[in-house]
Amino acid sequence: MRVHELAKQLNISAKDLIAKLREQDVNVKSHMNALNDDIIQKINQLYSGNRTSEISDTKLADETGNPDVDLIEKKFKQKSKEKKNKVSSVKIEKADKKISKKIKSVKKIPKKPLMPKPVQKKDKSNPSVEIGEDIQVKELADLLGQPVTKVISVLMELGMMVTLNQKIDHEAATIVTHEFGIEVTEKKETPKTPEPVVVVEEPVDAEDMVEKAPVVTFMGHVDHGKTSLLDYIRKSNVAGKEAGKITQHIGAYEAVFNNKRIVFLDTPGHKAFTAMRSRGANITDIVVLVVAADDGIMEQTREAISHAQAANVPIIVAVNKIDKPNADPDVVLRQLSELNLMPEDWGGEIICVRVSAVTGEGIEHLLEMILLQAEMMELKANPKGLIKGTIIESKLTRGRGPTVTALIEKGTIRKGDPIICGPYSGKVKCITNDKGCQIKSAGPATPVEILGLDGVPEAGNLLLGVSSDKEAKRLANQREMELRKTALEKATKPTTLEELYERIEADEAKELKLIIKGDVHGSVEALAQTLEEQGTEKVSIHVVHRAVGDISESDVMLASASSAIILGFCIKVDKRARELAKKEGVQIKTYTIIYKTLEDIRKSMTGLLDAKLVEEIIGHAEVRETFKVSRLGVIAGCYVKDGKALRNGKARLLRDDDLLFEGDIDALKRFKDEVKEVRAGLEFGLKLHKFDNIKIGDIVEFMVYEKIAQTL
Repeated sequence: MRVHELAKQLNISAKDLIAKLREQDVNVKSHMNALNDDIIQKINQLYSGNRTSEISDTKLADETGNPDVDLIEKKFKQKSKEKKNKVSSVKIEKADKKISKKIKSVKKIPKKPLMPKPVQKKDKSNPSVEIGEDIQVKELADLLGQPVTKVISVLMELGMMVTLNQKIDHEAATIVTHEFGIEVTEKKETPKTPEPVVVVEEPVDAEDMVEKAPVVTFMGHVDHGKTSLLDYIRKSNVAGKEAGKITQHIGAYEAVFNNKRIVFLDTPGHKAFTAMRSRGANITDIVVLVVAADDGIMEQTREAISHAQAANVPIIVAVNKIDKPNADPDVVLRQLSELNLMPEDWGGEIICVRVSAVTGEGIEHLLEMILLQAEMMELKANPKGLIKGTIIESKLTRGRGPTVTALIEKGTIRKGDPIICGPYSGKVKCITNDKGCQIKSAGPATPVEILGLDGVPEAGNLLLGVSSDKEAKRLANQREMELRKTALEKATKPTTLEELYERIEADEAKELKLIIKGDVHGSVEALAQTLEEQGTEKVSIHVVHRAVGDISESDVMLASASSAIILGFCIKVDKRARELAKKEGVQIKTYTIIYKTLEDIRKSMTGLLDAKLVEEIIGHAEVRETFKVSRLGVIAGCYVKDGKALRNGKARLLRDDDLLFEGDIDALKRFKDEVKEVRAGLEFGLKLHKFDNIKIGDIVEFMVYEKIAQTL
């Protein structure tokens, strides 16, 4: 065997082996030198120690007589392991002996009885609990040792509609605990810096941007034909289904013209829906301003122009109703120019199209202009990444729960996606398009109806996709806390007696309280805003609660506790709620048209005002003699100088222009007879109520008071 071959078997370098051989006085010159068996055996013994001698019953060499290195190495490792185990067992045995000695020494020490920790007994006469800034209703019930239903009942009496998992603030929890005879101590909590509610915008890659459909909003004055034009485009009949033939909701629809999609938004024209129209302008790409050729520019038309200009959105004017005999489109163009909207026909930049929703004239041209404007704008969106959209409308649907209509602006929404909207979160359960068909996904510029949120958000809120359900719930809970904090900060209460007196003197006690329930959030919001604006210095309007859904028993209980009237808009009243309302004396009014709602509320506000007493002076008399009568007092003999004196009126006694008496008349007589009135030029006897300080020459002034109904 050569040197390099042996070095390889021993797993060492040939250089090291040569050095070792030279130490053993073996003359080798290079790694190619051959080695005899004696030298090989000697070297193996040097590197393996006594390994070969310990393995006597095992064949350690191959057929040529050379040592089997692999077998030797295996046996060596086995023996090493056994040796280690032996060492470990010895160590463990030594440790066990030490532990045994310690146990024996401990046993020799006499045991002392363990003293229980002192328990602080609660003062049963005045129990107390610790509550932080807020607490969950269920946790409060457990803390008080009361059924959660009792705690919720107390909160409902306070006008708070809560669920067992909802959190209430420290003040509300204090009131509840006092109801159960328990004191509250404020729990000292380490202030935590809340994480800011930030939804990080994903970086946009220019390569991901694709062409999107234009979002077009129809705006204008009521009854100028916005919905009728959309009806013609969509071949539907929405206007005929609306109460009072006016649109009272925002609708989102999709149409295809020349193989290109166009998304339409229809906004209400009535002035009560200003906020809804404002949202429409903020999420749109193009505004189509509908103006009736027989009516011209009106109040809501100007308002729509302001919204579109504020949103920096291009305007296309559709001059509608050109089929009418009294139509005059040129008047509309002139009015537009006066508002700095110079028509294209007159050398300006505003595209004006003459159309008729009845005959369809000009509608194709209008669609061509919309697509042309969109082409010039080069509208694009990113269909990748987390979704972002805007809530167009929201409602509570029986059997389906919270339902929102949203316009997706970027990303692609899919079933199962975690989402957040305002203080609500959830997972997408169902996606429905504008035709009522369920779809699996929806990309940018697509109006869809979505199920899955755990509450009804406000119209106009952003609908956002998040990375996980956990993140969605965290953000929603944090937003809910921020909203509650803001609401508490806005609550205004008299802080001093002077402020309280000022409010009383200002007659601010006259307040009409309302609970508003509606079919969709946009209508509820618009109605509440409009009604609150109806308040005056004499009668203010306070919306105690507003929500989406039918009127329920909880609404009636809240109305009873807060002395409020319940207004229902395009909804039903639960049978049990109606029965409870009769029992509690709560007034429920339902409407389908906003005009009638406003009229009735104005009447209710007027009814709150007390009739005003107006004083009318009807005559004057002079005291010419006085008579003192036992058991009656002083009787004044008077002469009517002007007007008349009335028995059922009031009297005022003046002496040298100083007022001495003002009040009732006990008796009015002519000679010995009681009379109802005495006219000018006649004498009579007068007895004032509990007043005898009357002298000759005093002047008696007579007046009456008339109740006149106050106006707002």
